[in-house]
Parts: sequence; structure tokens; C-alpha cells
Amino acid sequence: MEQEFWQTRWRENRIGFHEPAPNSLLKKYFDRLDLITGQSVFVPLCGKALDLDWLCAQGLRVTGVEFNQGAVEDVFARQGLAPEISRQEGLIRFQAGNLTLYAGDFFALLPALLGQVDAVYDRAALVAVKPEDRQAYAAHLNRITGTAKQLLIGFDYDQSLMEGPPFSVPGPTVQALYQGSHDINLIEERAADGRIGEHCNALEQAWLLKPRR
Repeated sequence: MEQEFWQTRWRENRIGFHEPAPNSLLKKYFDRLDLITGQSVFVPLCGKALDLDWLCAQGLRVTGVEFNQGAVEDVFARQGLAPEISRQEGLIRFQAGNLTLYAGDFFALLPALLGQVDAVYDRAALVAVKPEDRQAYAAHLNRITGTAKQLLIGFDYDQSLMEGPPFSVPGPTVQALYQGSHDINLIEERAADGRIGEHCNALEQAWLLKPRR
């Protein structure tokens, strides 16, 4: 993945992917993950999403990874937390209470750093990955999370109408990436709003992925 591309987006404050409130599909379908207080959810490429605050408020242990260190620092500042900071395996670890965020390369994250993962919440990660890197992304995500169940939110639109990211990740692509490891169900499809909705007739989709045992 192009780390410098994303660092530039953050430096220039071109972060249209950052939503001003917790994602409504997360709130609507969170219970489908069957999580209980104290369990762990992993949020890849988490940015400074308010989804993190919402997940913490559900009594979960929340772990995320994000290229931009400033975004990670903003999350803790917003929550009024003073994190312990350490360097681990080439990443910078920020930890306070039940919130742990790693600043650095997603592909540098190891299973030992995550520990037990009970679910994955992917809202802005897969759609941010270049098409040629998707297979590596999905394989690494499965590897570090033990093929955990997943709530995946993505977009389906005519890629020729808009240059990603966010990229179009239609159903056949989701199937190709995860059908070997998960049972895949489309649980909602709706017209996308925001910038992507203005540029093209995009659909926002919520997928529930349950591991095959």
C-alpha cells in the first residue's frame, strides 16, 4: 500500500473518508458480531474514526492500526486519554485503558501484537487498498486475526466514473477475497452519500463475514 500517498492526504487534510459521526451501518449491525463486554475488535486502517470511540463505549477492547501518527494521537486527545507509548516491531504503540492503536504499516503488524481478536470492523480499509494489493491485504488480515468474523463496509460503483480511493469493491470481489475463509452475506445495500454519492451512482454495502471452521 502507498504509505506516502496517505501521509500526504493527512498532511493536506484531504480526509473526506473521515466521517463526522460513528458510521450508521456499524451502529445498526454491530449486534450481528455477537460480541460481549471485554471482547476484542480490530479496526484496520482506522484513521481517527469516531467509530473507535463508539466501539470503546460498548465495553470492547479496541485495537487499530493507522499509517498516520497524528491521526492516532488525535483519537487519544479526543477521548482525553494519556497513552503509554512504545516501539514494537517497527510500529509505534499507543495504549490507554481498552484502546490500543499502532502507528505504522499495516503489513508490519504481527499476530503476537494483536493477541486474541474476536471480530474485525473494516469500514475504510479494503476500499482504500489498490486493487492489485487486495489479495495481500485480505490474506494478511486473516493471518493476524485468526480469520475472525468481520463486518465489512464497502462501495460498488462504476470505477471509470471516479478515481479511487475509495475504490469500488463489488460483490464478486468480496467473494473472491474471502470465500475460502468465510461465509459471506450482504446484509444491506443503499445509495451512498457524501463525496462518492455526488460523483457517481454508488452503492454502499454492508457485509457480514463469518469464518468457516
